[in-house]
Parts: sequence; structure tokens; C-alpha cells
Amino acid sequence: MANSTKQELEEALKKQLLKKPLDKITIHDLTEECGISRMAFYYHFKDIYDLIEWTCLEDARKALQGKKTYDTWQEGLLQIFEAVLENKPLILNAYRCIGREQIENFLFQLTYDLIRGVVEEKAETAEVSAEISEEDRRFIAEFYKYSFVGIMLDWIRRGMKEDYQELVRKISLTLRGNIQNSIDNFVQGRQSSPGRTGI
Repeated sequence: MANSTKQELEEALKKQLLKKPLDKITIHDLTEECGISRMAFYYHFKDIYDLIEWTCLEDARKALQGKKTYDTWQEGLLQIFEAVLENKPLILNAYRCIGREQIENFLFQLTYDLIRGVVEEKAETAEVSAEISEEDRRFIAEFYKYSFVGIMLDWIRRGMKEDYQELVRKISLTLRGNIQNSIDNFVQGRQSSPGRTGI
């Protein structure tokens, strides 16, 4: 029941965004659309921005189910782009009204989970799995996360007009083999110079 109320509020928000900008939408607009009380809204969300964050994450998590392996991460990345595009009025409004930081944080959560899954898979299938630390695995995932999110934010800023499939193709070509190389380099760096890294 709780989840169904959240989903009704999500749908109400998306409908309202087709009529007016985010900064003109009120909680009253949403609760009236759903036929619920203001208290029911506040039971689930602290404000409209909280609802936006939940909506973005929920839609994107659904898109990413089962897409966290080396063979499927490109498909996962495509589906992140598709989830953002499907929510274009919501994302562009949030980008303009709330600011880049909130959209950035949302994308960071998504892409980190996607890339971390790939890093784990490559690290565990390598002979050196025990030699790459949790800290190093996290660093590699964070490094690629920032690249992905930077490209996606530029795409959003330009109004999502470019072909996202072409962007994913270029990302895929740039990344091909690089996660495995990063893992190997971290391991070799530890073996050749324990406790320190060199340039």
C-alpha cells in the first residue's frame, strides 16, 4: 500500500510537469491529483525534491536490474540514458530548478553501482583477486564513475539532443579492457612497491 501511494505521487508529479515548471508545482497539486491528504504525502516524503529523488532512483534501478556484469554493463549504461530520457521533463526541470548537484548525486549512485559490479567481477575472476584491496576496488569504480557522469551531465545540459546510443558506443570503445588493466596495474604497483605508489 505504501509503495502504491509513492507510485501514485510519482505519476502525479510527471503529469503536473507536462503542464507547468517544477517551481510552480505544489504539494496540494499532487495530493489533489491522487485524492490523498497532505499528511499522506508527508508520511512518505519530506518535500517535492525528496519525491523527485525517489522517482529518479526508482525508475533507474528498475532499468538496471541484472545489468552489472562485464558483458551487460554497456546495456546497463544505455538503460540509464533511456531512463533519464523517459523522464526528460522531470530531469530537465530538476536540473534547472534544483541544480546540477542533485542530478549529479543521483547519477553518481547509479553509475557507481553499475561500474562497481563490473570491477568486482573482473577482480574476482583474476588470479590476483586477493591482492586488490577494497579501497583500490572502490577507487577504480569511482574513477570511471566520474567520467560517465560528466558525459551524461553534459548531455543533459545540452537538452538531451544527441544520440545517446552513439555516446554509449564511444564510452564502450574508450573503456574496453581498461577496468582489467586498472586492476592489473594496482596489483603490480603493490607488488613492486609495497605501501607506496609511483608515477
